[in-house]
Amino acid sequence: MKRLLVIMILGTSLALAGCAGMSTTEQRVLSGGAMGAAGGAMLGAIAGDAALGAAIGGGVGLAGGYLYDKHKESEERAYQRGYQQGRRQ
Repeated sequence: MKRLLVIMILGTSLALAGCAGMSTTEQRVLSGGAMGAAGGAMLGAIAGDAALGAAIGGGVGLAGGYLYDKHKESEERAYQRGYQQGRRQ
């Protein structure tokens, strides 16, 4: 358990350190996956299988990060449309 936690912390640290050249979509999906894996590992450790919890949590986190990114892109497009319409008036 302790070894898995150390590996996850190191992996997350390295992944987040490499986010500088990523698009916002990539950053949000990676962040969601990392948070999901961490949360899944904690819940999995309570249930008895941290690795399985991390795998499931990571997958759910990736999907959640992607959906969140699409929502934020939609908000930005709506804002830009409203801004452009306001400038035309």
